[in-house]
Amino acid sequence: MPIDAAKALAAEPRSARIAWDHKDVQLYHLGLGAGANPDLPSPATDPDELRYTLESRLHVLPSFATVAGAGMGMMGGLAAPGIDVNLAAVLHGGQRIELHRPIPAAGGAATTSKVAAVYDKGKAAVIVLRSQAVDDDGPLWTSDAQIFARGEGGFGGERGPSARLDVPQRPFDRTVERPVRPDQALLYRLSGDWNPLHADPEFAKLGGFDRPILHGLCTYGMTLKAVVDTVLGGDVTRVRAYTTRFAGVVFPGETLRVGMWESRGRVQVVVTAVERGDAPVLADTVVELG
Repeated sequence: MPIDAAKALAAEPRSARIAWDHKDVQLYHLGLGAGANPDLPSPATDPDELRYTLESRLHVLPSFATVAGAGMGMMGGLAAPGIDVNLAAVLHGGQRIELHRPIPAAGGAATTSKVAAVYDKGKAAVIVLRSQAVDDDGPLWTSDAQIFARGEGGFGGERGPSARLDVPQRPFDRTVERPVRPDQALLYRLSGDWNPLHADPEFAKLGGFDRPILHGLCTYGMTLKAVVDTVLGGDVTRVRAYTTRFAGVVFPGETLRVGMWESRGRVQVVVTAVERGDAPVLADTVVELG
């Protein structure tokens, strides 16, 4: 059944309530490799890592918004009227979060999710799923997931904007490497993404991979942590928004190379997989600062 963009955009938002506590935040941070920073002499007990792992010092990485409430708010839009796609042909193409204020270490929120845009790319469609979270003190975050649906284009819709960024013509201002533990996908999935593509070798083969791959949103979170740790001195409250395009896969056991260009009010980032000749992983990536 073709996508009915007008019907999807006109549909009423889906509402839900989510809640989290310090254990959810700590588990998420551990799934990103917190406590294993290779730049620190004793990472498990270093204060720079304890801010992610010890409840009495806990700061919340803004990318936690992608898994709060098991991430159900973000993906609910795929069930919207007018969206009838083959889930086997769906890829997470890009992600943006906008922070309205710091995320508390424990709390709850009302979420609404809707289809914010549908773009016709010819052989594929891009569906923008928007989730917003609001607690008793007001808006917390807005999350936009760009879902790339192969074979669902050609319905006559707008092509949409290009997300490509110009790459600065100078060396990186900072470069760090972050190892992906062999068991990292198994730990990260406990935050709510149970897709067997990230755990079951046989299922991964059905998807065209010789072994399970790391969650794209895990790479997304690891990259933000690297920026916060190296550029912002651990100050998560300075992050106002964070945008990326998923350009390639990561396999557990590989090493991420995170290259950063700093400029006023933002950090532009490129992430590659070291062991595969710096194969692209994240592109068009920007952390906007306050």
